[in-house]
Amino acid sequence: MTWKFSDTSTTQTDGSSFNASMQTSPASMINQYKFEEEEEDADTKDIFVTVDNPESHVTAIETYITYRVETKTTRSEFDSSEFEVRRRYQDFLWLKGRLEEAHPTLIVHPLPEKFVMKGMVERFNEDFIETRRRALHKFLNKIAEHPIFSSSEDFKIFLTAGSGELTSHKKQGPGFLSRMGETVKAVAAAVRGVRNRPQEFTDMQEYAEAFSQKISSLDKVTQRIVREQKEYLEELKECGPTYALWSQSEQELAEPLKNVAGCVDNCCKETEEQVKHLNDHLIPVLHEYVLCADTLKAVLRRRDNIQADFEGKTEALATKKADRDADSKVLSLAWDSLVGRSPEEVKQQKQQKLKGEIKEMRDELDKAEDRLEWANNALKTDWTRWQKVMRTDLRSAFIDTAERNVSYYEKCLAVWESFLQSQRTDAEGNGNVDSS
Repeated sequence: MTWKFSDTSTTQTDGSSFNASMQTSPASMINQYKFEEEEEDADTKDIFVTVDNPESHVTAIETYITYRVETKTTRSEFDSSEFEVRRRYQDFLWLKGRLEEAHPTLIVHPLPEKFVMKGMVERFNEDFIETRRRALHKFLNKIAEHPIFSSSEDFKIFLTAGSGELTSHKKQGPGFLSRMGETVKAVAAAVRGVRNRPQEFTDMQEYAEAFSQKISSLDKVTQRIVREQKEYLEELKECGPTYALWSQSEQELAEPLKNVAGCVDNCCKETEEQVKHLNDHLIPVLHEYVLCADTLKAVLRRRDNIQADFEGKTEALATKKADRDADSKVLSLAWDSLVGRSPEEVKQQKQQKLKGEIKEMRDELDKAEDRLEWANNALKTDWTRWQKVMRTDLRSAFIDTAERNVSYYEKCLAVWESFLQSQRTDAEGNGNVDSS
């Protein structure tokens, strides 16, 4: 990642630049930062998706929310350049599942968690709906920016199909028994484990575990800080009226008390904005990457399952070859005594059967080997891409938070400095200036 300031700058020895006319305020310095990746991506992106306009739907069976999904694209595989459809959370969940089925070792950006029943009011309040809308918007745009997912037929259908067509397409997926079969295979592979996992994937697992612990801890601490700031804000809101009420009974202190009340009220407004920003921008990003950590671990498990399947087929083939090469004369003679055939004829038939089984198993093994190679290469490439996106997202969130923090404290400082200046002016006017 490289950083650059605005024009009219001089280069420092470390390769960065400094604007000679830049203000000295920390906030103004942060404002100079730009991500080169963001500027480059704006020129190459060819699918733009917006999720907005949530609507509540009430039926005899359920109550649910749908969101408008608007798409603008210049891609030739689309029949038009603009589309507008309505989708509910289950549709987003279906899309995520289809992408994971088709590309088990690519990293699909997480969706917000399913709602846990805590009361209908909480489920459909404005904050909940808006938080989910932003998360769904980000999910689709992450898919649109992905070099493989963005070309998926399922993604195209999600963006363009009418509700009836989408329902019909969703029914074409693998049936329940097929999904159960895959689940049983995955469980068996997980129990069997892998014997020769490449070191780079072990390193990935260790990274995912460490990342999960750190980002989860940061998420919890940040949420606790925001809760404490909300409590502080509620306490602060009581101060202003108290000072104002006090001013009515203190004639000589009436003006300073009213000014303090005004300062507290102004700081309340700034604190409220600060808490809202942290709650709307920093916490969602941190929690989003808590979910991403779970996704990473799930992808690595699927990769291990593919390798375990390959290793299982390799062992089965080796066992079958051993059976073919084993001396089975005793069995042949026993069978010969029963059916009246020569031992050599029985042996040849058995060898021919084993040969056919071995060929079939070798073909299956070749497919499993190709699948494992594709899975490994896909994961390595997508891992690098994901890390780059993650670092850009988190760095952007941290810089934005730093900028907001600096701005918040500067504004509160200015409020109290104004109060101090007014008190000094009053003191000078009354001749009460300290000669020291």
